[in-house]
Amino acid sequence: TGDLHVAVGDEVEVQLSLRSKQAVEYVQLRDPRGAGFEPTSSRSRHRWNLGIGWYEEIRDSGTNFFFDRLPAGQYTFKYRIRATMAGRFSVGPATIQGVYAPEFAGYSSGQTLTVRAQ
Repeated sequence: TGDLHVAVGDEVEVQLSLRSKQAVEYVQLRDPRGAGFEPTSSRSRHRWNLGIGWYEEIRDSGTNFFFDRLPAGQYTFKYRIRATMAGRFSVGPATIQGVYAPEFAGYSSGQTLTVRAQ
């Protein structure tokens, strides 16, 4: 994972790829947002795609995805953010874990983002 370079005002599409070897129930996927970025949508909502449904929650700190059930398979979830402040920012890893069994968890790698002034 290298450094990502964008300019203030640029939109970035975040893609979270998830592979589950077995079906699971009641899981949360949490993706922290880097400082210097704001979501392009501020409305939390239920979404249906890829043959599954989930609740997508937009928060100041990041985006959360809640699944009642997640069948075995591979999924990619996407959303957009906008660079609002110049600087170099570190973003923590995305995490997925069972809501009622937090000992079952998975983590992505973190990322460093550089936002340059226009």
